Amino acid sequence: MYFFSKPTFFFSELEDVSYFYSSKIVIMYYNFSYKNPHLQLIDISFEFDNLSEDSVLVRLPRWRPGRYELGNFAKNIQSFYVSDANGNSLPFEKIEKDAWLIHANGAKSIKINYRYYAAEMTAGSCFLADDLFYINPVNCCLYVAGRMNERCQIYLNISDEFKIATGLKKVSDKYYQANDFQQLADCPVLAAPDLAHNHFIYEGIDFNIWIKGLEKPDWSRFLSDFFLYTHEQYELFKSFPVNEYHYLFIFLPYKYHHGVEHQNSTVIVMGPKYDIYKTSFYNEVLGVCSHELFHTWNIKAIRPKEMLPYDFSKENYSRLGFVYEGLTTYYGDLMLYRSRVFSDREYFETFNSQLQKHFDNFGRYYLSVADSSFDTWLDGYVMGIPNRKVSIYTEGCLLAFATDVLIRKYSDEKYSLDDVCRHLYQNFALKNIGYTYEDYKGICKHYAGRALNDLFDNYISGTKDYQSLLEDCLDYIGLTMSIMPSPLEHQSRLGIKVLQEAGKTTVYSVYPNSEADKAGIAIGDELKAIEGYTVTGNFEDWIAYFKRIKQKTLHLTIARQGKEKDVKIELTHEIYYKQYYLQKQKNANAMQIQRFKNWSKRAF
Repeated sequence: MYFFSKPTFFFSELEDVSYFYSSKIVIMYYNFSYKNPHLQLIDISFEFDNLSEDSVLVRLPRWRPGRYELGNFAKNIQSFYVSDANGNSLPFEKIEKDAWLIHANGAKSIKINYRYYAAEMTAGSCFLADDLFYINPVNCCLYVAGRMNERCQIYLNISDEFKIATGLKKVSDKYYQANDFQQLADCPVLAAPDLAHNHFIYEGIDFNIWIKGLEKPDWSRFLSDFFLYTHEQYELFKSFPVNEYHYLFIFLPYKYHHGVEHQNSTVIVMGPKYDIYKTSFYNEVLGVCSHELFHTWNIKAIRPKEMLPYDFSKENYSRLGFVYEGLTTYYGDLMLYRSRVFSDREYFETFNSQLQKHFDNFGRYYLSVADSSFDTWLDGYVMGIPNRKVSIYTEGCLLAFATDVLIRKYSDEKYSLDDVCRHLYQNFALKNIGYTYEDYKGICKHYAGRALNDLFDNYISGTKDYQSLLEDCLDYIGLTMSIMPSPLEHQSRLGIKVLQEAGKTTVYSVYPNSEADKAGIAIGDELKAIEGYTVTGNFEDWIAYFKRIKQKTLHLTIARQGKEKDVKIELTHEIYYKQYYLQKQKNANAMQIQRFKNWSKRAF
């Protein structure tokens, strides 16, 4: 058991301290403040009353929605002090890495002071700077076990110059309220003195756009494109789960790409901001925005049974990642295409990207997308060991497309995956019921008019090669998947992919049974020389040169674990890494053209 004396530092107090110390406090209160932003430490006080037990268990969440891996946020806590309403220290013991058992000693209200280190800039973290106060409460807010259904109120003791953006309900100046901890945990707060704001109304819903980091946002472009894809998504579901929505943007000066969905908001962190006027980067921003908005229905409202409600104290295992992330990835881009925000070329580029990531990932031979969903809790969102698993985003997207087409095909174009989404929303989300794998499979069967056992057993829960399935589905709507050798010779001829930076050329992928694989080249090897010539960011040029002079064998020098080694690679006519891209069939028939129109809402 630990007894802490009162710390030498003290937290910035509320302007009206009595508000927190009222004897009639019946909700959970949080006070956020800071003194020296360069230290990136946020002072947090958490107060609650109405105690009836001798001891109380408080926890910090272990993970955050939208990231199905353990976050271990407690590692960011500096200092932890517990007192009663009179400021008297109370004893406590830490019983788990993120759980504290507090001994009330007869106290009826408890206040906990702690500091949270806010130095990680992502769409799901907390960050403090001179000109930015940004929190995700699920990272830094404690909760009382067994009392998560009580109202929560926060006070932001920050500069009056800061504009505040959040999906929380505003009570008064700097005071915001949530119905319960689940809602609080899912409502980030973004505050800055230079926060730009605009909005549009659609079907009575206020869609707010808050931007930190762009000096002069192109509001006409933002508002027009956002309105168009919002309309398309709304038309699919026929209603919106919440009565207001907030886009919280942070644009960075360096390359970054991340978005996180929330109940009535999303945080999107993108960069470099100077690329905002380039079509490719702007389309990337649109892709994230459409994806995150679709999540408002699919995962925030339509929820797997295992996650309704979220249990922040442990892993929430589910094999349905191919639905809550895969369908969202598929529809995020498709909504931009149907709404005509994206052209044929722009949409096909997004689909090509998914194809490329799928066929370049040899984990597809070993772990299904359903099992890979379960295993995000094991190794998170990093690559992990080579060729172990697939992506709930990429493989989930491709299988969502296949499911969509198969339902259209077997129902004679009466139904589609759109109907499955509406069914999940109307019969599960709006009734606050979580769905299961079998529910989803059964709903797809209902609209297809037949069981999709091959799809679910061999592709979703199996590791059968996707190629023939995708080719058949594309052909159904008049599209074809073209396959060409990678234009990079070291990829297509040797079977390796390399990363070239800081003067080093490092292997990061090896095609199974390729010439490079047979020669013993491994992931992580540094390529030092080819035929005695030093490799300095010019590896591809040397491969192209030796191919041109028709050299059959190449001698490479590699470095591995501090030792250099010579290897020999044979140049054959075998092609390894390839490129995959969509095209419209030149001789598509009338039925294919009509199916394409039904699917895309566009002319062929």
